[in-house]
Parts: sequence; structure tokens; C-alpha cells
Amino acid sequence: MIDKKKIVRVSEVTKDFELGKIVVSVLKGIDLEIETGKYISIMGPSGSGKSTLFNMIGGLDKPTSGKVFIDEVDIAQLDAYELAWLRCRKIGYIFQTFNLIPVMTALENITIPMTFAGVSNDQAMQRGMELLDLVGLTGRHTHRPSELSGGQQQRVAVARALANSPAIILADEPTGNLDLTTGEDIIRLLKELSLERGVTVISATHDYKMLNVSDQVVWIRDGRIDKIQERSELDIRTGGLAAAHS
Repeated sequence: MIDKKKIVRVSEVTKDFELGKIVVSVLKGIDLEIETGKYISIMGPSGSGKSTLFNMIGGLDKPTSGKVFIDEVDIAQLDAYELAWLRCRKIGYIFQTFNLIPVMTALENITIPMTFAGVSNDQAMQRGMELLDLVGLTGRHTHRPSELSGGQQQRVAVARALANSPAIILADEPTGNLDLTTGEDIIRLLKELSLERGVTVISATHDYKMLNVSDQVVWIRDGRIDKIQERSELDIRTGGLAAAHS
């Protein structure tokens, strides 16, 4: 049997936050391995620690103890420059609030990560236009965020996340500010990217529609992994699963 490559490994990760004189343990010893090209949903109630885990995987925060490996690189050992390089080239981020720059056009928002990566302006513009086509926004390159719907803004955010051909896309509540139909469109788009491009998609979400496209669901509860369910289990029990964990 072929041993599939693990693009993410989380080993015995804890995270504590100090609130005045009180220490709050948010993550309490997380072990997790994610295979390349999988679509993973991290789910759990508010305050469960899923967003904190998400931030650890994305190199946006460092664990109190334990290790996080991206492509077998221990990201806690990287200096600020090395970590910025890894985040720029290996990871694409999608946020619930889109995080687009209001004064920039859709195309300019998409090309920002390429500029940081040292891509020439002509190459960045060409790739940006290709990415707009990919996410279904042909002809919208001159539109600013205020001239786009929520769903269109999130499509721009997806295109921006793909700018440097990352191995991993981290999506934090990507459908949280979208209506039902638009949310389903974004989920479908992310799934297509995972299947067609071999991108590993890791989503922290409350959205049970994610169950329909997930290869694996990681349930977080009280700072620990409650259970990990494979696609085969989800197919059988999707309806009951949502009810059981709501």
C-alpha cells in the first residue's frame, strides 16, 4: 500500500492565552495528520479551539508547546523572513470577511501576493486575469470590492489565495457571510480546486454543507480532537451527523 504524503503534521500542540492573571488553555494536546490533496473541514462549536488550530497550521500563531510541520518543515523554527516566505508561497488564505483592499480593483487585489513573491508585473497581470476567469469573474477585473456582491468578493478572495499556486488553501469560515446559494457555489469551487489541482483545502467552519464535499471532518471539542470521520462515514450519516453535533 502506498504511503500518501502528509503535507501537514500537528504533534502534541497546546496553546495557552493569558487573560490578566488567568491562563486559558485553548488547545490541549492536538495530534493531526493531513494528506496532500485532501479537502478537510475542521468543525466544532464556538470556543472549541478550531480557529486557534487553524491559525497554528497557517503559521499565523505559534503553539505554546508541540510542533507544526508543513511539508516536514517545523514552522516554529523558522525566522520571520522564512515564515513569511513559506506563507507567501505555500499557503493561500481565504477569510470570512474577504479582507480585500477597498481602493484596489479585483485584479489588483489578486496580484498583491505575486508582487510580494517577486513576480514581474506583466506575469502577475496575466495570471490574475486567468484566475479571474477560473473563478467565474471574467470582465470584472476593474471592479472594486464595493462594486461586487459578497459572493463575487469571495471569488476574488479565492483567486487571490491561488495567486502563487499554493499547496494549501486555508479557508476560515469561507461561507460565513454568504447566502445559502452563494455559499454552495464557493464550496463547489473549492472542491473543484482540490480535485483538479491537487490543492489541500483546510476549512475551519460551522457550515454543515461542507460535509458534502469533505474527504475528512475533524471535530474539535474543548481544545481536543473529539473524532475524525472519513468520507465513507459522512456519506452514510450526513443528515444525522449534523443533528448530532449541532
